[in-house]
Amino acid sequence: MLAVWNQRYQPVADNLALSALVAALPVIVLLGLLGLLKVRAHYAALAGLATALLVALLVYGMPAPMATAALVNGALFGLFPIGWIVLMAMFVYDLTVKTGQFELVKDSVAGMASDRRIQVLLIAFSFGAFLEGSAGFGTPVAICAAMLIGLGFRPLPAAGLSLIGNTAPVAFGAIGTPVLTLAGVTGLPVDTLSAMVGRQLPFFAVIVPFWLVWALAGRKATFEVWPAALTTGVSFGLVQFLVSNFVGPELVDILASLASIGSLLFLVRFWQPRSIWRFEHERDDVPSTATQRPEGPGAAIHRGSDVPVHTRQERLRAWVPWVMLGVIVLLWGLPQVKGFLNHIYSASISVPFLDMEVVRVPPVVAKPSPTAAVFAWTPLSATGTALLFTAIGAALYLRLRPAEVGRIFLGTLRRVKTSLLTIAAMLAIAYTSRFAGLDASMGLAFASTGALFAFFSPLLGWLGVALTGSDTSSNALFGNLQQITAQQSGLSPVLTTAANSSGGVMAKMIDAQSIVVAGVATGQQGSEGEILRYGFRHSVALGCLMGVLVFLQSNLLSWMIPG
Repeated sequence: MLAVWNQRYQPVADNLALSALVAALPVIVLLGLLGLLKVRAHYAALAGLATALLVALLVYGMPAPMATAALVNGALFGLFPIGWIVLMAMFVYDLTVKTGQFELVKDSVAGMASDRRIQVLLIAFSFGAFLEGSAGFGTPVAICAAMLIGLGFRPLPAAGLSLIGNTAPVAFGAIGTPVLTLAGVTGLPVDTLSAMVGRQLPFFAVIVPFWLVWALAGRKATFEVWPAALTTGVSFGLVQFLVSNFVGPELVDILASLASIGSLLFLVRFWQPRSIWRFEHERDDVPSTATQRPEGPGAAIHRGSDVPVHTRQERLRAWVPWVMLGVIVLLWGLPQVKGFLNHIYSASISVPFLDMEVVRVPPVVAKPSPTAAVFAWTPLSATGTALLFTAIGAALYLRLRPAEVGRIFLGTLRRVKTSLLTIAAMLAIAYTSRFAGLDASMGLAFASTGALFAFFSPLLGWLGVALTGSDTSSNALFGNLQQITAQQSGLSPVLTTAANSSGGVMAKMIDAQSIVVAGVATGQQGSEGEILRYGFRHSVALGCLMGVLVFLQSNLLSWMIPG
């Protein structure tokens, strides 16, 4: 057994700014290769991992066995549960595509709302929020991006819009896991943190639907569907506020998303946009009677009957696998079900050379604290296993032969194998950075901003998610730092720790893990840099807007902070 190793946060000339700059090198290499040089994602990830390992060993002085153990731990977490979710989500989608059932799903969605703007609100925002609330960990991006592709969206907007839509619900995702983690790390009351996050994100729940449509179709086309965007956002935000403040964090997204889906579907029964917005590349099967051409890559045409006619029974049959997915994933995420499945079988494996061997020290934590490194092997309760059962149930329902199911699964595995390697490398970077203390150096640089920390506290959460790919991980990483810095700066610890979670969600659209998942779902392996560029400016802008809101809440709107 190695002697314990204390992290160092200013290893470069005892200077925080220089140390933070060196700590950022793995991220700079990764994003630079992806976004600027257009290097394939798995090569960029491996280069970023090599950089992280070198910085950890040569600059931060981390012992080689510990650095290697952190790398392996991260790679294994990338494969399970993250990679397991991606593989199974794509398997469910491929089953419905190969059997032709997804065509009927596509047509039924088009029958409810043939306008692409309404479809993106319904799927990327509302249905994605349901999946985030039930499962999280990449599930909504994988499923929603694949569904948009099936509906006729091109790969890049399908991926980018699914990522933008997966923002407002993330802090309460996976049955409230990020907020529960934040409470566990900081010792603050979970109900108080839930209420504070619920007084920040609803503003963005109203903004994001408009933002989504604007990113898709432009300003003019957005104004045409403002009733739909407003209905989607207000219904979600109102329920999000009420449940988070008066019930708790666990069911916030599930109830809010169901309210949003129901409200939008109710609206379109009585209201439709004046003209139907389509992409330019789509074939116009109705007479060419376009009345206007909105901004953006699409064109507006009058509504026409271009949706194939199917019987009610056929449409219901096609939706069965997706209803099964929602029900099974929701049940699988309930704490009682997870506990029951973990009781049947689960294992917590202490990572050799790492578990309780790395010590976090002040000012990141109040007192020196060894860091746990335990690999949770929970094959029964994992969300990917819920998706596997969905696939089995769908195959039985669709009366597929075992040999055919096997062929479809092998095809899915071939399609995602390179992306699984990429995800493993991405998470290896995150774990190496975390255990070596690189992330803490960057966090301390944010925390040194003094009176402006109220603005930068959400951006610290943004950085955490960009590095780790998880709002839960970001809260575990920086929750204590937010609390300590707030106390030193005379700010409310409840405000800044909640801001860590609320600000972190804005980085979900650019974190490497999510980008790779979106690339798999839309068949854009090798084009992850394009997806990154698509969402980067949106992520930064929304993160800064959250900073402005938190700054106002720390001063003019301090009455919004729960006591």
